[in-house]
Amino acid sequence: MREKEKAVVVFSGGQDSTTCLLWALKQFDEVETVTFNYNQRHHKEIEVAQSVAEKLGVKNTVLDMSLLNQLAPNALTRDDINIEQKEGELPTTFVDGRNHLFFSFAAIYGKQISARHIITGVCETDFSGYPDCRDVFVKSLNVTLNLSMDYNFVFHTPLMWLDKAETWELADKLDGLEFVRRETLTCYNGIIADGCGECPACELRRNGLENYKARKEG
Repeated sequence: MREKEKAVVVFSGGQDSTTCLLWALKQFDEVETVTFNYNQRHHKEIEVAQSVAEKLGVKNTVLDMSLLNQLAPNALTRDDINIEQKEGELPTTFVDGRNHLFFSFAAIYGKQISARHIITGVCETDFSGYPDCRDVFVKSLNVTLNLSMDYNFVFHTPLMWLDKAETWELADKLDGLEFVRRETLTCYNGIIADGCGECPACELRRNGLENYKARKEG
């Protein structure tokens, strides 16, 4: 049964958030997307998010989070920082506090439009060790935001326990596999669709698709 309530999807225009948007459109009658401009390495991310939202017929709002760029220099915001992960350390693509701030601002926006449902594509299965992609973090922040605004938000994480092959499977079940493959931007080098094929994000995406196809054929 569809929820007759509004939902906000934290949206980057990538594979995961687009799959979550497709999921939300099946679950809720009114859906909006929120994208954050934190002076990320590739402004194309914002352009793709706006394009995908338009093609799926939902409103997209871009919020200015440029302060995050000042506070947390990393490989996603600096051309002079290489994308790498040393043993025992977080990847250089990790942005301190990013999801904490993104989810908080999405909730503030959500309350203004009377939306109680916040959807995010974070995943603890393929999360590269990012602490702010963990289930315990999302649940904790959900409680904190409810208390801070005296408003009953419900955070949804449709991908939390899925690997990349299962994320492709979900997109397929939502009749969106080819759309996700053609229209989204996951690549750290800013190349739409199948990407550069070499960065960690592209490798994870490609391997997931190949594994899903193998499972499906098997």
